[in-house]
Amino acid sequence: MIGSPLTTKTLFTIGPVPITEPVVVTWGLMAVLTLGGWLATRSLTLSPSRWQTVVEMIVDAIEDQIQSTMRTDPRPYVPMIGTLFLFILIANWSSLVPGIEPPTAHIETDAALGLIVFFSIIYFGVRARGFSGYLKTFADPTMIMIPLNIIETFTRTFSLIVRLFGNIMSGVFIIAIILSLAGLLVPIPLMALDLLVGAVQAYIFAVLAMVFIGSAASEGQTGDRKEGEKP
Repeated sequence: MIGSPLTTKTLFTIGPVPITEPVVVTWGLMAVLTLGGWLATRSLTLSPSRWQTVVEMIVDAIEDQIQSTMRTDPRPYVPMIGTLFLFILIANWSSLVPGIEPPTAHIETDAALGLIVFFSIIYFGVRARGFSGYLKTFADPTMIMIPLNIIETFTRTFSLIVRLFGNIMSGVFIIAIILSLAGLLVPIPLMALDLLVGAVQAYIFAVLAMVFIGSAASEGQTGDRKEGEKP
């Protein structure tokens, strides 16, 4: 029997706090990423090994994507965007492990990721424009737009959450239904498609995060350049 995708299984409790299965899987993925990051960077050399070359190619690809999307120096954004993309990618692909349900198939995990993007937009926007300058963006182009711009700030974060949740949850749910009806071998092509969908959704989430952060930060950088160009 397939349970509701909106319910989570409590594995144990810490005091009054229930620890659910998606939380434990998330902790495991965080440990894997932390260990992998440490192993990948503990012995960097000027003559890179094949493993170091792969890592550098991944970092270069993320930097190039940030550069082409945000039109700015990618270095301040690589840690956040790179970690976000890699976590979502591995979380989506964790469905390949027998008995593991990807944490991104649960709305709580996606809401947490959306909140990370939400506060990152504010952080990078304030850092680029200053606090008062960032607040002034809500009055762009006129004061009448303040309510709509505030609502947009929340709705675009909500759209990130719903898009990731809907695509990953539906893939897991459909494969589980077909597996229960048709047996083991039939869902294999669907699992391959699920891998592709997982990679695409991780990419889309990261790119949209770049766009939202870039829209908050790039205007301040443009303004700084214009002031610097005055004689």
